[in-house]
Amino acid sequence: MTTIKAQLRMARFRALAAMGLVLGGCASTGNSTYAMAAAAKPAPVVAGTETHTNMDTATTPPMSKRADVEAAMKKAYTKFKDLSEGKNADYIPALAKVDSKLFGIAIVSVDGTVYEIGDSKKTFAIESAAKPFVLARVMQEHGTKIVEEKIGVNASGMPFNSIIALEMNKETTPAMNPLVNAGAITTVSFLKASSPEDRWQKVLGTLSGFAGHTLTLNQEVYKSEAETNTRNKAISWLLKADNVLQGEPNEMLDVYTKECSVDVSAKDLAVMGATLANGGLNPLTRKRVVDPEVAEHTLAVMSTAGLYDTTGTWMYRVAMPAKSGVGGGIVAVQPGGFAIATFSPPLDKPGNSVRGQKAIEMIAGDLHAGVFNVPKGR
Repeated sequence: MTTIKAQLRMARFRALAAMGLVLGGCASTGNSTYAMAAAAKPAPVVAGTETHTNMDTATTPPMSKRADVEAAMKKAYTKFKDLSEGKNADYIPALAKVDSKLFGIAIVSVDGTVYEIGDSKKTFAIESAAKPFVLARVMQEHGTKIVEEKIGVNASGMPFNSIIALEMNKETTPAMNPLVNAGAITTVSFLKASSPEDRWQKVLGTLSGFAGHTLTLNQEVYKSEAETNTRNKAISWLLKADNVLQGEPNEMLDVYTKECSVDVSAKDLAVMGATLANGGLNPLTRKRVVDPEVAEHTLAVMSTAGLYDTTGTWMYRVAMPAKSGVGGGIVAVQPGGFAIATFSPPLDKPGNSVRGQKAIEMIAGDLHAGVFNVPKGR
C-alpha cells in the first residue's frame, strides 16, 4: 500500500511538472492578467494595478511550460467571452440585474500559484458553490460517515430545488445529498452551534478559511433571496416533518440563505477549490482548514452531484469534481494538482454557467486534466 501511495504522489508531481504548475513570475497581456502567487516568503510582484505575491524559492520551469497554462486560459477566455447563450437567474431579483457580460477565469495550484484572466476579481454571490465547503466543515466536526447515514450521497436526478425528489426518497434519505437544497439546508443544521449567530459565523468562518481571507455577506442578495425563498421554506418544513432537519427550520433556512449570499470572486473560488485539491491545506495561507480524508469525501460528493442533474455529463466530458452556483460561479478540482474557477452569470436550464462550463472543459482538455486519465500509447 505504501508503494502504491508513493507512486500516486509521484504521478501527481509529474502531472504538475508537465503542466507547468510549479511556477513563479507574472505576465500581463492586453486586458488579461496572468498572476502567479504563493504564500511563503512573499515578495510583491506588480502587474498593472494588481499586486500579487511570489515564492522566491519556487522552481521556475521553462517559459514554454508557463506559457502553456497562460495560452490555455487565454484561448478559452477569447473563444467564449462573447458567447450569448443562457440567462441570469431571474427568479432572484438581485441576480437578474448582474451584468451578463462579466466573465473571469482563475487557476490556483497546490503550490500557491495563481493565474487570472478577465473579470476574475469581480465579486458575486457564491450561491450553491458554497455547499461543498460547509459540508466539509460538518464532516470535520462529526466524521465522514454522517453524510452517508444522515443526509445521503446519491444524485437525485432532479432539479436542485425539487420537492418531488424529497418525497420520493422519504423512506431512505429525504435530503438526498448535500449539494441540492434539501441536503444543504440539512447540512447547515448539523453544524455544532450554540445560537443562530454562532451557526452563521461558523459558516462564514469556514468559507473564509477556504478562501484565505475574510469574506462578506452581500446584503442585497440576502434580502432578495429571503423575500423569494418560498420553495426553500417548504423544503425546510418537510425535512423537519420527516425528522431529518436538526433544530428550527426557519433558523436553518436563514443561515443557509446567508451562506448562499456570501460574496466571492473567481480567484476566491479557485483558492477554495485548490484547498480541497491540497488535502484541506490552503495553498496561500498554508493553514489547514480540514483534514485530507474530509477533502477526499467532499470531492467524491462533488463528483456525483456538483452540477445538479447534469453532473454525469460533466464528469463524462471533463472528469473533474466540480460545483456550480446560480450566481454564475463554477469551481472544478484536480486532486493533488489545482482548481479552475470561472464567473459568468448566464446559466443553462439546470442552473450552471454556460461560459464557465465550456471554458473549464477546454482548459482541462488542453492541460490534460481529469481524474480518470490513464497511460496512453502503450
